[in-house]
Amino acid sequence: MVLFIYLLLVIAFIVVGTAKFKLHPFLVLLLAALVMGGVGGLDGNAILTKLTEGFGGTLKSIGIVIACGTIIGVFLERSGGARAIAGALLKVVGESKAPMAMSLTGVIVSVPVFCDSGFVILSTLIRALSRKTGMSLAVLAVALATGLYATHVFVPPTPGPLAAAATLGADIGLIVLYGLLVSIPTAGVGLVWALWYAKRFAIVPKRDTAENPPDTGRTPGTAFALAPLLVPVVLIALKSVADSPAAPFGEGWLSASIKFLGHPVMALMIGVFFAFGLPGRERSPLRFEWVTEGLRQAGVIILITGAGGAFGNVLRAIGIGDALGPLVAEWNLGILLPFVVAALLKSAQGSSTVAIITTAALVAPLLPDLGLTSATSKALAVLAIGAGSMTVSHVNDSYFWVVSQFSEMDTATALRCHTLATLWQGMTGILVIALLNSILG
Repeated sequence: MVLFIYLLLVIAFIVVGTAKFKLHPFLVLLLAALVMGGVGGLDGNAILTKLTEGFGGTLKSIGIVIACGTIIGVFLERSGGARAIAGALLKVVGESKAPMAMSLTGVIVSVPVFCDSGFVILSTLIRALSRKTGMSLAVLAVALATGLYATHVFVPPTPGPLAAAATLGADIGLIVLYGLLVSIPTAGVGLVWALWYAKRFAIVPKRDTAENPPDTGRTPGTAFALAPLLVPVVLIALKSVADSPAAPFGEGWLSASIKFLGHPVMALMIGVFFAFGLPGRERSPLRFEWVTEGLRQAGVIILITGAGGAFGNVLRAIGIGDALGPLVAEWNLGILLPFVVAALLKSAQGSSTVAIITTAALVAPLLPDLGLTSATSKALAVLAIGAGSMTVSHVNDSYFWVVSQFSEMDTATALRCHTLATLWQGMTGILVIALLNSILG
């Protein structure tokens, strides 16, 4: 119980430090690891050893993947590829079903692109659609925002799920497959909320929002825009199939090739080279500035992810699993515990990525006591953390302000339209995940 009390105090420190005092999560997580190591009885050398081992062990499996995924996102943003995908979907479903097109666009675009960046990129499009169709901007904004949010927390190579997979030792291919499955009803709930509730708020765009034009002389075709997204996902999914006990591809060169190309590092690197084919003014196929921008964005995420891994490794070293295991087993929460912890952290401090990384470090030692030891259960545990990390987006979340400001919602309207939508999304996500766990886990 003493360790449990210390852990609660440290979690409170993480929340207050990041939310109230605006301390960087990287430093807060490292300080939390040092404190827990000290109160857990480790000497100074042992604390530093476990901290550095956890940091390096997490990054060796996930650092390159996060960097490549972020580069792909920058290329889609700067080349106009995200808008090309949105335009193609609008042609298929028609302007009368623009909210559905925006939701589907969000689901696709947010696989490699951060949800807030994706919303900014597509904000001009939803404003133009609002003026042209007469639909309330609130409807289109909520449909887009919830579509973006769904894959942002569920489907790699988004950094949060990748980091949680590394911490929990979950198979990324399974997370991709189940994450796509869970994201469909989760985005669907957001779309329903936009059509049923957000339409009550008549918002007509009154001004043009400043937006940096893409550095491109031409817009990429839909197939070229989708290739950097779909090729890595397909390769990773095929590897998971090849790794299954049924061995559908046999044991020869074909299976070995699929497993090599489907490794997340190789799959995302291949995606990067597909992204190089997206058009731009600069003639160099390497697009040095775009790659540099992707690496700059990835650096912060990689460091926070490593700090989360360090925190988790220290928790394991002090035996937090043995201390809390019996208590957790008595609660019998199972897959619900990761969701509840992530939801509390998300609602308290605002960042979905920080909530995912911190929760993964906290629950990793408890997986056996929660009955989450199979490959499927571990993948679903990652998704349960993701569902919690979207519950809820409110005033302490930067994404809340991006959605509200770029869709001309006042704070009260954004709380009713966007925040409540994320609540229903999180609840829907965990219900679907719990059902999958009861069937497959």
